[in-house]
Amino acid sequence: MLLDENLILKDVEATSAEEAIRLMAGNLFEKGIVKESYIEAIVERERNFATGLPTKGYSVAIPHTDKEHVIEKAISVAILKEPVDFVIMGEDSETTPVKLIFMLAMNESHSQLELLQRLMQIFQDDEVLNSLAHEESKTKIKDSLLQLLNFQLKGGE
Repeated sequence: MLLDENLILKDVEATSAEEAIRLMAGNLFEKGIVKESYIEAIVERERNFATGLPTKGYSVAIPHTDKEHVIEKAISVAILKEPVDFVIMGEDSETTPVKLIFMLAMNESHSQLELLQRLMQIFQDDEVLNSLAHEESKTKIKDSLLQLLNFQLKGGE
């Protein structure tokens, strides 16, 4: 599982959910983590299956797409300068202003489900979301998330 400082984007300026998603997916593609097809696939999936989640603190979104577009498992995190509206998961058009985006690049369905469940636990803690949203250090964001997600990193990752 890859989560490093290169995949944590701070003070992202985007005017729409799609722009934020394209920016993050483009970064994953540039780093060789996903195939070029991932970019359109994740934009399309977000259009059809929205991932905005209203929370007590900052709303979050968890865009993801099918495993055939993924080369290496990774999580990318974007902290937006100003929130952008994402359609709420399970809704047709109702939106929530999202400040934190957790983009998943998973190459196995079961690991994606497990990761989503762990992320959902984090999203219920508004103190954690608030600290992530205001943390200046990408290293601290990475370390906090790894600890919260309880990932055992193998040597060399």
